[in-house]
Amino acid sequence: MVPRHRFQVWACRALGLIWLVSLLAMGGGAFAAETKNLEPDPDSPMRFVVVRSNAPGCEPTCPEWISAEGAISAKSPALLKAVLKTLGRRKLPIVVNSPGGDVDAAIAMGRMIRKNKLDIAVGRTWFVGCEPGEKNCKENDARGSHYIGNPYVLGSYCASACPMMLAGGTRRLVGPLAYLGVHQITTTVVQMNVQYEVRYRVVKGKKRVISKKVVSRKNAGSYKTYEMSKKVERKLATYFKEMGVDLSVVETMKSTPASDIQQIDLGDMLTMKLVTSEDSVSLLTNASLCTPEPLASNCREIPANKPAGGQPAVAKAAPPVKPQNAQPDDGMRFAVVRGSNPLCNPDCPEWIAAQGAITPQTPQKLSQLLATLGNRRLPVVVSSRGGDLSGALAAGRIIHEKKLDVAVARTDFVGCDPAEWNCLAKDGAYAGLSVDGDGDCDSACALMLAGGARRLVGPQARLSLYLMGQKQTVKAYLDEMAISPALFAALQDSSVERRLEPDMMLKVGLTTGRQSVDALTGSSICKSAPKPENCRVVASSNAQAEAPAKL
Repeated sequence: MVPRHRFQVWACRALGLIWLVSLLAMGGGAFAAETKNLEPDPDSPMRFVVVRSNAPGCEPTCPEWISAEGAISAKSPALLKAVLKTLGRRKLPIVVNSPGGDVDAAIAMGRMIRKNKLDIAVGRTWFVGCEPGEKNCKENDARGSHYIGNPYVLGSYCASACPMMLAGGTRRLVGPLAYLGVHQITTTVVQMNVQYEVRYRVVKGKKRVISKKVVSRKNAGSYKTYEMSKKVERKLATYFKEMGVDLSVVETMKSTPASDIQQIDLGDMLTMKLVTSEDSVSLLTNASLCTPEPLASNCREIPANKPAGGQPAVAKAAPPVKPQNAQPDDGMRFAVVRGSNPLCNPDCPEWIAAQGAITPQTPQKLSQLLATLGNRRLPVVVSSRGGDLSGALAAGRIIHEKKLDVAVARTDFVGCDPAEWNCLAKDGAYAGLSVDGDGDCDSACALMLAGGARRLVGPQARLSLYLMGQKQTVKAYLDEMAISPALFAALQDSSVERRLEPDMMLKVGLTTGRQSVDALTGSSICKSAPKPENCRVVASSNAQAEAPAKL
């Protein structure tokens, strides 16, 4: 009887994350008008397609990537190899979303990715026009690429065998909003009854085999073992060492039952060298990669897509809003927002979204909203290009007095936007998601941020500042907020708006940490002990039905 081992690992908990994608489909106003909501089966075999960015203004030169979604099977390495062959020498990053699967196949793809010096990130692709698997679709043919879409992170995951594929990347990104988990490997031992026909001759009284062939092979049953054998442990250790990943990831796998899955925090991923930075998929797929000069390796020009007029419509950053004329969009608006990630129901974090230009009326608006909250202290999630200096200082002092935390990030509203006349808050809050990417805090906004008890600027958010006049007033305010005089001294040496680097912000005390906004608004914070003040249980007759299955 000959045993044959087949290794399969699956992410039992990852299916709950599919709820997030459905949620995004309801709230993704930027794509909803021209996309189909076809949710792929997470258990279907992994498919690979080359995708071109649909970001506004990037044509005729846009970033492209390889979308890899689905379960890893024995056929996956051959499919990936075929896609890479069609690209020739072009190096496209891989955007992967997978519940796991065949370990040997995942390792083979990891080595293939490393050999080709490719980057990889956990994420998903929202397709525009033709969907993978859709037959005879010609909707995008005029655009020079069969698959066009936008990458996103919410609801993306890489579990079980998938981290082994991820380990092969030159740059390996997960980011704070994606899910990565590991567990024990399930080994299926297939027992076979094998009969051989052996021919031999006797030479000097000893048998010598001439030939041996199998005449029958019958399955004698199988069994599964959930303990990692020494052989498998050595295989994984050899592979991770080859990829430059710390072997503590193997220990984490061994300590997690196959029936469960252990989510690895971003900080631990960095320690394990499983990821190379805190960045997420946007670092590899953002349209800004294809603005001159130099172009990223995954940018491709399609001259036929050149906009009318002969010049590409490159989106330019808006100039800083000056204090004397900061009145666009009726000024900064404030709204109480409840995290719409279904994984947190019924106990979800809430925050105050502060977005738009700072005006003289901003402090009054903030005070009015805080009055409706009573003694509740919610963090402020701010995104603003700046505005009125006096308004910013007054708002900062209110935040300081109330001992509120502040993070730089954008709030994306789900379902409807509070600016719409028919958009009503439910249970006292609007549904939304906080996103580091595209979160700006410039000029006067940085002074408003200085009032926070905790002041967070994540790796994808941006903060800049310059002295807008009234230097002594600004200096006195920074002293009042216990910000080091070194910041004021540095700003005096520059007559233009200055992008502040993370190390400098920490050194002078303008920020208290490099954490993402998720430290204040992430879906998992309400499960910690002690529970943050901004968590609130919303009782509902449908609370149990609406909550996703426990992972």
